[in-house]
Amino acid sequence: MYYNYAYLVSAIVILPAFIFALICEAKVKSNYNKYSRIMSRSGMTGADAAYRLLQLNGINNVAIRRIDGNLTDHYDPSTNTICLSQGVFDSRSVAAIGIACHEAGHACQHANDYFPLSLRNAVIPATRIGTSIGIPLCFIGLAINSATLAYIGVILYAFVAFFQLATLPIEFNASKRALETIQANNFLAPDEYVGAKKVLSAAALTYVAALATALAAILRFLIMIKIGERRR
Repeated sequence: MYYNYAYLVSAIVILPAFIFALICEAKVKSNYNKYSRIMSRSGMTGADAAYRLLQLNGINNVAIRRIDGNLTDHYDPSTNTICLSQGVFDSRSVAAIGIACHEAGHACQHANDYFPLSLRNAVIPATRIGTSIGIPLCFIGLAINSATLAYIGVILYAFVAFFQLATLPIEFNASKRALETIQANNFLAPDEYVGAKKVLSAAALTYVAALATALAAILRFLIMIKIGERRR
């Protein structure tokens, strides 16, 4: 009976975050599908836009390459490479230019030693431990009625939430850099710029959803631990 009640309460806590994450994901796909079909009048491809943004910031040592997949675009600081999916690298669409410039914004952050990026990188080892060990420890602690073990699991998993929190300014700043460059240098016409902004704004919300989900998971475990403590 205890476990049924605890899991019911915890499920109610995490459900809103889960729904929010689904809505954000759907919004990203919807905006991307819409604006990937609208070609920019500038004729620039995603790769062109990323290269141009780097040049405007005096960055000449970053490679830009095509990778497989859909919406798999990212900046790899270990190789100093902007990786663009085929639907972005070669595309002249509004969405492609926005996404490519966003990834180039990350390259600028890395080149300028952007503090939030350094902070997030510093907690990556702890985040990996929290992801692999935190939740299992919580469940083991709950199963054997050890609140101490469960709390240790929560503390370890909290590094995941901190990682997500540290990610927010990084992603918002990369989009800000991208949009300011697009607008100031006429990569896109004013009506096209609106579309790029919608694509990047929707993508940014997915990181908010990731933080909300991590915080909801922590609250879920804390509730389950408290219920267990009251039961004893």
